[in-house]
This record gives sequence, C-alpha cells and structure tokens, in this order.
Amino acid sequence: MTEATALRWRGAPAIAHDHHAILCEIVDPALATVSLFLDRDDGAPSEIEVLVLVPEAVEGIASIVRDVVGQGGEGIVAEPVAEADWVASSQRYLKPVIAGRFVVHGSHDRARGRLSRNAIEIDAGQAFGTAHHETTVGCLEAIDLLARTGEAERAADVGAGTAVLAIAIAKSMPATRVLASDIDPIAVEVARQNVRLNGCSGRIEVEACTGLAHPAYRRMRPFDLMVANILARPLMGMAGDFAGATEAGGRLILSGILTRQARSVLARYRAAGFRLERRREIGQWTTLTLARI
Repeated sequence: MTEATALRWRGAPAIAHDHHAILCEIVDPALATVSLFLDRDDGAPSEIEVLVLVPEAVEGIASIVRDVVGQGGEGIVAEPVAEADWVASSQRYLKPVIAGRFVVHGSHDRARGRLSRNAIEIDAGQAFGTAHHETTVGCLEAIDLLARTGEAERAADVGAGTAVLAIAIAKSMPATRVLASDIDPIAVEVARQNVRLNGCSGRIEVEACTGLAHPAYRRMRPFDLMVANILARPLMGMAGDFAGATEAGGRLILSGILTRQARSVLARYRAAGFRLERRREIGQWTTLTLARI
C-alpha cells in the first residue's frame, strides 16, 4: 500500500487539455496518473489531477507542474489521498488498444492477446508507452502501414520508453534488426523486460543513449526506418541528426507533436531533406511519416 498526494487545479478547457497532454509525457516512477476531469457545462473550468506516489517527490513534481502551468500554477492544491495500490488498481481499467493490426494489452488481458500474432503485452508502470496515448496509436498505425508494403533492414526507436514501438516493428517486420534507446535508465530496464516478455530478445537491442552519436547508432546506421515519439521541441532540434542517420529513401515516423506545432516541425524536417508522406491527426496530436530525399 502506498501513501499518495494529489496535485489539483482548474483551468479553461482548451488550456487544461494542453497541460494534460504535456504532463502525460512525464516519465517518473513517483508519478502514478495524470487525469483530466471535464465539466458538463461547456466552457466551465476543467480540473487536472496529478497523483504522486512518493511523499519525497511531491515538491519536485509540483515544480515541474508549475513550470508547465505557468501563472495558473498558483492555484495548485496538494491533498493527501487514501492509501491504495495505485498501479495495480489502474491496470485493471486499461482495456486493450487496437491500432492497425496491432493489439496492445496488459498482462490482465493476456488471453485476448493470444488471439493475434501482432499482440504486444505492455503493463502500465514506470515508462511511457501503453498505446493508450494518441501519439503511440499514431505511430503504431504508421508502422502497420509501412509493414504492409515491405520490411526495413535496420530500424531504430528513439526515446523508446516501454519499447512498444520497437516491438511492433519486430513483430510486423520479422527480418528487421531494431535498436531501441532511451535516456532514462528506468525506461531502458522496462524496455528490456518487455522485449523479453514479447519474445523479441534476439532482434531488438536496447541501449541507454543520450543522442544519435552513441556508438550503437554509429554501428548500425544508416537506418531505413526510424521512429521517435517524444516532443516537438527536441524533435526540431534533432532534425539534422535524423537526416544524417536515415538512408536515402528511408522513412522517419515522428510523434509527440501537438497539432498546432506540426507545421513548424514539418518545415524543419523539409529543410533537413525529408518530404511528407502521411500526416495523421488523433485528437490534438499529430503523427508524421516522412521520407528521406
């Protein structure tokens, strides 16, 4: 059983949606859930709740929240909540996600997963990527479309989190060698566990990397498929790196991009030598499939 603290505040619906989307990207073992509660009356303030499991982490996460919220952060209230096994409780409510031919499910739905050869088992926990977020769904759909037309020889999942996208590539493109990387050591360990669990150990290499200059990337490049589901700002800063790591004619799938940011991201990648093949919007998020010229 875990003592928890809820950070709560209210804001205009459109702004609350943006804050919720950004905060959902936080990878921290102390953070259990980020929830958005909409009022039935249109235009009424919405409430956001961030549930923190570890008392010592409350101030640190509250500081991140205040940075995201800005001036509205003065209205954040911290309240203790009843003890519970939050991760186990939340997993029971996560239903399988279907994205293209992929079925992503938790261990509690393993029986359903056995019905599909493209089933991927991922439990909610300490790394991002259960496929319940629109950005992950967008990437899975893009991978599925590419897998229908052929296989890649070398692929990379940059900022892999749980490695759900790397596993999707390995399952749908059996001849592909995949490199999955993340800067967070907890995510790297979670990714390795998920790769083993999903029977992909022989074809996915998982590494802790801070960028594409890492020896693992230098050893495998150029890639004919790269996927990065992170955030717009770091993606824009990495355009040149991706251009250098992707072979001519290779594909690059980008997500973690709010739709209002997509034009700026696309402009940066066009300047770096990519052309747009497909743009998919789900909710307020955009996934781009690009080809290296």
